[in-house]
Amino acid sequence: MSLDEDVVAAIYRDHGPALRRFVLSACRDPQLADDVVQETVLRVWQQAPHITGSLRSYLFRTARNIMIDNYRKAQRRPRETADRDLADPADGEERVDELLNRVLMEEALLRLSAEHREVLVALHYRRFTVQEASVSLNIPSGTVKSRAFYAVRALRTILDEMGVQR
Repeated sequence: MSLDEDVVAAIYRDHGPALRRFVLSACRDPQLADDVVQETVLRVWQQAPHITGSLRSYLFRTARNIMIDNYRKAQRRPRETADRDLADPADGEERVDELLNRVLMEEALLRLSAEHREVLVALHYRRFTVQEASVSLNIPSGTVKSRAFYAVRALRTILDEMGVQR
């Protein structure tokens, strides 16, 4: 196996399953998802020496761009069904952006300490008040506030490292 084949194999091994899940959640077509993942890995492999920051976030942004390009190409072709006439082209891009943001945030949250992640999930995803989070996590409300403050700071740093624009 050549060095290039090793790099491509490593990208598939380390990021392929997550990338495919992301693409599949946007397009719901397994064959199209495989095509997008393959094209993404190829583009990233070609740009590998120039990539700065997180390879995974670069992969997801590249996949997002490929999906948007594919969506735009499909919009330029004649429509196959009347149902597609109802679709707004911006909806496809917004859905892909939303999915990308969700995946990147999930990755960033996983890089936080368990204590920080628990507090952020309780406050921002489960929509608990500080008091409710305190009871749920069995910690004082002052600790909830303190952990939330430091968790947000850590999350910002992680997102900056990943190259995510806020």
